[in-house]
Amino acid sequence: MPDTNWTEIGVVDELKQRPLQQIVCGRTKLALSYKNGTFAAIAGVCNHIGGPLGEGRLDGDYIVCPWHYWKFHHRTGQGEPGYETDQVATYAVKVEDGRLYVDVTPVTKRITPPIKSHPLARPIVRAEGPIRVLGIATTAMTADQPRYSASDDLLQAALGHARDQLQLDTQLIKLRDLSFRACEGFYSKAAEACTWPCSITQMDPADQMDQVYEGIVHWADVILVSTPIRWGGASSLYYKMVERMNCIQNQETIADRHLLKNKVAAFIIMGGQDNVQGVAGQLMTFFAEVGCQFPQFPFIAHSRGWSAEDMERNVVEVQNSLQLREGAHALVTRAADMARLMVEGQLPARPLTRGGRKAHQLDSEPTG
Repeated sequence: MPDTNWTEIGVVDELKQRPLQQIVCGRTKLALSYKNGTFAAIAGVCNHIGGPLGEGRLDGDYIVCPWHYWKFHHRTGQGEPGYETDQVATYAVKVEDGRLYVDVTPVTKRITPPIKSHPLARPIVRAEGPIRVLGIATTAMTADQPRYSASDDLLQAALGHARDQLQLDTQLIKLRDLSFRACEGFYSKAAEACTWPCSITQMDPADQMDQVYEGIVHWADVILVSTPIRWGGASSLYYKMVERMNCIQNQETIADRHLLKNKVAAFIIMGGQDNVQGVAGQLMTFFAEVGCQFPQFPFIAHSRGWSAEDMERNVVEVQNSLQLREGAHALVTRAADMARLMVEGQLPARPLTRGGRKAHQLDSEPTG
């Protein structure tokens, strides 16, 4: 019989069927591995943010955390090469009479070296200064083969008006110029696994989504998003961006932490296909979910309808449309006024205008 310091885990023949598994002994979580005919046990809680190591996988001699891929040696508990000072606790195991036992008193203890805070994790404090407008262009384009983009054109017109006529600060981010990874679905593993700053941003210094986070969370008062209509929806780059922005929305649901305060969102939607209202509704729903407000008439758009396949005509119409440019100017003005009301508590003395005839389908032909 084992002495009182040991706790029975289970039958050896059953436990050795799996190379790695999560075991709970009382209040102690263990990652139990079986490799080369030998059992080993380390703490089942990752040093990063508590991921379940026993639910990960073995990569050679290292257990890979299923949440964010941190690695710890399955016997020593040490981090992978380069991170040896990051160590989880280890536990003694033994086999008696075909059963496996563990001593839940650690052989070696957890060691967590100081972790430098990511720059995005700093407190969100709006600096003094004029209203700031961030333009985000989501049109995909081959880098060395530039072409005309109607949504880019109208976004540039809006930003130029904000800068030159309204004396506002402006920035432009073209998603196609950034290299950033797709969302890896950490939220699908556990809500706590989707972190702020984004786990990918923390792990991968080459990932450039940090520029979007910096602009949206820390800098902008107005977020002006432009997109083409692609198969009845927004661009693929738009969806790639907002999937990564799940880390912002997730803070609302798991931490009651509001990263976006006093932010205004507005949209420019352009395309040779119809479904303007459907695209606008999707964009507005997402940005409402992350805490943004909207001005009156929060989008402008242009579409010649489903059957209009002569894209060259669509391009010419947009390029020559004074009404669309007036609409872009009016849109950014409304958004900036809304932001000023929230940031400064006052509105400028000017009349509200939608610009052009409508907030959507400007210069369009009848499609019915």
